[in-house]
Amino acid sequence: MRAVIQRVSSASVRVGREELGAISRGLVVFLGIHRDDVPETGGWMADKIIHLRVFADAQGKMNRSLADIDAEMLIVSQFTLYGDCRKGRRPGYSDAAPPPLAESLYNRFISEIKRRGIKTAAGKFQAMMEVALINDGPVTLLVDSAKTF
Repeated sequence: MRAVIQRVSSASVRVGREELGAISRGLVVFLGIHRDDVPETGGWMADKIIHLRVFADAQGKMNRSLADIDAEMLIVSQFTLYGDCRKGRRPGYSDAAPPPLAESLYNRFISEIKRRGIKTAAGKFQAMMEVALINDGPVTLLVDSAKTF
């Protein structure tokens, strides 16, 4: 799994005119699923993201996590995180999981976050979505389970 994480003061996701979810202060997680990912990867990734210390403490240091400050998470599936741009002009997506596997692991990741008590909103798998966010900082991080799991 690969996640691009942005600390936000607010964010929302919509499909057409329907707002699927919105959060106030928290993290937006754009989540890509690799073809070799397994269900256990979602639990590892959930713990990693929930406990990343990216929120300021009383001294202004990034020393508090999403769990510490009772913040929220918006999760959006994004297979393009596995786009390979090394050759040619059009990215290749052969490393991205096929849709049935990706959807299953995406939904499991959402469940893992909710199970840990985090207020969660999510996009719709395989939909054309509009994501609006106000990046706070800006703070943007990449977590890749293949490099750490």
